[in-house]
Amino acid sequence: MIRHAGLIAQRVAGRWLGVLIEGPSGAGKSDLALRALGQGFRLVADDRVALWASAGRLYGRAPDVLHGLLEVRGLDVVRAEALPLCEVGLVARIGEPERMPEPASGDILGVSVPVITTPAFEESGPAKLSRALSTFDAADKRRI
Repeated sequence: MIRHAGLIAQRVAGRWLGVLIEGPSGAGKSDLALRALGQGFRLVADDRVALWASAGRLYGRAPDVLHGLLEVRGLDVVRAEALPLCEVGLVARIGEPERMPEPASGDILGVSVPVITTPAFEESGPAKLSRALSTFDAADKRRI
């Protein structure tokens, strides 16, 4: 399945765990990803993500033609070092979050994945994504 989204990853408990960034075109997905790269995340995919499920886990990668490319609005499409794939541990939907939201999850290809809502252009966005990744246990999708 190909999804219009971005995918960035961070080392969590010794493995690369990803954040699938979703939102409408022009919402700021690539901008959030670009800022996260400056905070220790690694690019997996920008604009389109190929997703698949295996053994109850969700994985993603860039389509071959887009691997290692990142759109920087107002500049160009630039090359960026990218991971070949990662497990998806969190979905971040661009939007205005509630102050204290209840835990939420979504189903992608039969796999339940934690979901958060985050503003695209908030300075603390990458730190919040990092905190959210470390808050969820990817094996059982519960807050830890």
